[in-house]
Amino acid sequence: MAFKSGFIAVVGRPNVGKSTLINKLTGQKVSIVSPKPQTTRNTVRAIITDENSQIVLIDTPGIHTPRSKLGEFMVGRAMEALDDADGIIYMAEAPDGSPGKTDLMIIEKLRGLKPPVVLALNKCDSTDAARIAGAISNFSRQMEFHDVVPISALTGENVDVIFEIIRGMLPEGIMYFDPGDYTDQPERVVAAEFIREKILLLLRDEIPHGTGVEITTFKDREGKNIIDIDAVIYCDKKSHKGMIIGKNGAMLKKIGTMAREDLENLLGARVFLQLWVRVKEDWRNKNTVLRDLGYNK
Repeated sequence: MAFKSGFIAVVGRPNVGKSTLINKLTGQKVSIVSPKPQTTRNTVRAIITDENSQIVLIDTPGIHTPRSKLGEFMVGRAMEALDDADGIIYMAEAPDGSPGKTDLMIIEKLRGLKPPVVLALNKCDSTDAARIAGAISNFSRQMEFHDVVPISALTGENVDVIFEIIRGMLPEGIMYFDPGDYTDQPERVVAAEFIREKILLLLRDEIPHGTGVEITTFKDREGKNIIDIDAVIYCDKKSHKGMIIGKNGAMLKKIGTMAREDLENLLGARVFLQLWVRVKEDWRNKNTVLRDLGYNK
């Protein structure tokens, strides 16, 4: 049997469940997840390898109308992922019933692309059969999809169906990554994302989107199974710094504790994590800061 491999881009508007689906498909946490939109800021590749195939899933930022240079970067990365994809999973929400303005914009971009496009109507666990049927009909009027599958990325419903469809889209090819790899992201990048995820989960809506995380130290402690990690959390308003730190440092400690637990599970070692908070006003529009945080091409 010929070996098959390929790149599958997962696209959709913000907070539609792309990262949740990818984590469910891979069986482990590759992309950070939160209830807040625009959680994913860069493309993340998740790798699934068996003896006959290698699937490279590309998690992309949600496509939206950008309001900053960071937003422009995010949308640009999402669109770039389509250029070399062997297949596309376009995610929308079944409870919506029909495509909204952003979905119509995405569908317009998908029309005419060579790779097959599969529509995954997510969150079918939170609506009824009539609503799902209506959504399938309404979305299918907009373009001809390779397949349409109602799913729940959260519960796993029909995720196995998506997996088999993806496998069927793979062309014959080489093994792009080592069999043991599950992502193409360096560990220090994953560490920064885990910290940012906790900020998203613990702080009020307006604060997390003005934060970025830079790993300044990531090194093994000599002779011990301990990794020292130092990170700086940037925020764009002075008033947010105190909220991130919290009373007597309580919030910053909670962020660090939750992130450290995830990192120790990922790295298989004890982690000594130190966090600092600094203000960089309007950093989302400053190219030098965006580059330092990894938001550059």
